[in-house]
Amino acid sequence: MRTGSRHLRSIPAGGEGAHAARPRHGWREFRAEHPLLFFALVAGTVAALAIDGFLLYKRHRYVEEAARMRSGMSLVERRATDAIMARNESRGQRLRLELELLRRQALTDERLHITLALDSAVMRLERDGVVLREMPVQLGPERRVGVPPDTVRMAAPRGTRTVERVLDADSVWQVPDWVYADRGLTPPADRALRGALGPAAVVLAGGTVLYSMPSVGPLNDSAYVIPGGVRVRAEDLRAVAPNIRPGMAVYLY
Repeated sequence: MRTGSRHLRSIPAGGEGAHAARPRHGWREFRAEHPLLFFALVAGTVAALAIDGFLLYKRHRYVEEAARMRSGMSLVERRATDAIMARNESRGQRLRLELELLRRQALTDERLHITLALDSAVMRLERDGVVLREMPVQLGPERRVGVPPDTVRMAAPRGTRTVERVLDADSVWQVPDWVYADRGLTPPADRALRGALGPAAVVLAGGTVLYSMPSVGPLNDSAYVIPGGVRVRAEDLRAVAPNIRPGMAVYLY
């Protein structure tokens, strides 16, 4: 019994000694052992605080400027401004929702189709969520074209379109008058030009063109992309053209 009691008393004594001998590391020891990591943590913290401070400052200036502008408005002007801002915010939310639904629709389309992601400038040939070919593209700028008062604003298309025509190097395309005007050129009497959209092209319903670099006509300029259009590498369009048919769906988002 005595031996047992001595043994029981020795357990807590040994345990306390083990805990007492365990080293404790503080910030000084951590800094001494890992100086580079410590410096990176400090620098990252300082940078994050600086960015937060800058954003708070900009927000404060924005609020002050908005309040100053509103103070100079009449009650009718303030109400009209609030209505416009609310309407624009609602439109933005509705557009984001429509584009997200369009992406999901394209992912579940079991037919062969084309998707064009405008934010990443990438076109894909897909079927049932499987990407068969991915192609980088160049998007034409948004611009008001034509001669006043007959002008129209050309913008990157969004929504669902269908393929209307598939062209090759021998196909004829009627170059619009406004293209020549936009290039600072005088349109010829006959604007029907063979190969004007390059060795391969796709014309969508509504007139949007997915084209390649031509060797003739006003689009024969590597620095110029037709407003509202999409330029694709010739090798990419030639590779997918045999699979594209009139009526095929094209999702642009």
